[in-house]
Amino acid sequence: MPNQEIFALIDRFEYSSLRSMKLSTQAFTLELNRDAPAAGAAGPVPEPAEQPAPAEGSYLTAPLVGTFYTASAPGQAPFASVGDCVKKGQTVCLIEAMKMMSEIPAPCDCVIEEVCKADGVLVAFDEPLFRYRPC
Repeated sequence: MPNQEIFALIDRFEYSSLRSMKLSTQAFTLELNRDAPAAGAAGPVPEPAEQPAPAEGSYLTAPLVGTFYTASAPGQAPFASVGDCVKKGQTVCLIEAMKMMSEIPAPCDCVIEEVCKADGVLVAFDEPLFRYRPC
């Protein structure tokens, strides 16, 4: 199992209501448990750095964990760029999770004001992908 798929599985577990999970294959075993302390944990976990407040507007967020793609293939034109007016249901990006491509549609007729993620990066559930303004 590629590392990217393992990381996606861990992210999905993190945002789920599951308390524990175990996955075994011939090559490895992965066991996740929310109730057990982390191995080698010594003391409190530092607080994450404060994120800047998001700009005003509506956001299209990631409906799943995976790799964010702005185009259907490398070198192809992006589905949506800043300033584009897109129709409700029009594909604006792809998210790949476990070798499956999911088309992400525009939630309404809108103008894309910002692309929040770089092409090819891993996105978590509910992370902003685009800032848009309904038209």
